[in-house]
Amino acid sequence: MNVLIDDDGAVRTLTLNRPEVRNAIDIPLRLELADALESAGSDAGVRAIILTGAGTTFCSGGDISTMRLMTESEAMDRAQLAQRVIRAIWNTPKPVIAAVEGAAFGAGAALAAACDRIVAARDARFATTFTNVGLAGDMGAFASLPRRIGVARARQMLLLPEPVTAEVGYDWGLVDALVEPGTAIEAARTDARRLAAGPALAYGVIKTMLASAPTLTPLEVLDREAAHQARLFGSDDFAEGVAAFQEKRRPSFGPRQGVLS
Repeated sequence: MNVLIDDDGAVRTLTLNRPEVRNAIDIPLRLELADALESAGSDAGVRAIILTGAGTTFCSGGDISTMRLMTESEAMDRAQLAQRVIRAIWNTPKPVIAAVEGAAFGAGAALAAACDRIVAARDARFATTFTNVGLAGDMGAFASLPRRIGVARARQMLLLPEPVTAEVGYDWGLVDALVEPGTAIEAARTDARRLAAGPALAYGVIKTMLASAPTLTPLEVLDREAAHQARLFGSDDFAEGVAAFQEKRRPSFGPRQGVLS
């Protein structure tokens, strides 16, 4: 199997499983990963998702050994398979965490950047190496990177694909948490368990608003915020949160109640 699936309570871990090629992404892996992400997104028992890589590398990028010259139509079909993976990450209201050890290069860097949280080992490295084979980038790189590190830094990462250390990435906002080498998956699981116990509908609103707000005017953002917040005021999670506050206890949020648009 190119993608290993493991459930720990409400946390589902998806592991890229091609360690012999540093988890390079070929067509079968793209298909399996997209299927696995979409399945996790639609499974009510899953409340948080972790992406990681088998062995010592998160993902070395696209599998160049499987690439060849092709027509624009053929290339579009191939590219859309990669974009399907990112759509699954962005479309699910559930938090998606990347646990990064070793290298996250090319498509691997874009895959990690598309996630809601990146937990990286201090010795991990990130590079957008698409130009090494005459390509510009896909898998959401032109959306995720500028939003994380700004247009100027994203431009330099894409034009001059020198590896960026996890510590530099943390300073830039590319990485959200630094941990000791070999501990990224455990740290990600700790975060995922915390998120899985949280208010799922509110998380869905946060993902939706952060994705759409840059395309809206400030006044439109106010209207969207109010509409989402009004819906949440009628949710079981809100009722539980208020009750827990009044009773001076930790809230116990329930199963996901649906997907917000």
